[in-house]
Amino acid sequence: MSSQSVILLTSVLTLSCFTSGALVAQEAEVTQLMSKDLTNSPGREVTMINVEYPPGAADPIHRHNAQAFVYVLEGSVIMQVKGGKQVTLTPGQTFYEGPDDVHVVGRNASSTKPAKFIVFLVKDKGAPVLIPTK
Repeated sequence: MSSQSVILLTSVLTLSCFTSGALVAQEAEVTQLMSKDLTNSPGREVTMINVEYPPGAADPIHRHNAQAFVYVLEGSVIMQVKGGKQVTLTPGQTFYEGPDDVHVVGRNASSTKPAKFIVFLVKDKGAPVLIPTK
């Protein structure tokens, strides 16, 4: 498919979303940056991911089965684990999720601006980064 076809298709899809009156919630874009075995802790690894929330994006309820350390790079994000207080984080602020925590709120605080953050996960080697939960 040519680049002109991709641009046309994207324009048609965008226009159809707006003209139908339905705004489709955008999903977060997750990029794995690196993964490294913990040599002093056999069977464990650290994985670093970059998460970009488009305006209005939100995560489903999930867990990590890991220690997750979040650092906000840009925009504002709202985070909450089950039983914890909901917090709004801005650039330079951090958030922690323990291995038993259920992440009940994870979303962009803005409906007009993107948000971006880095997550360091200390987890079992090969374990998934995110596990959907009810």
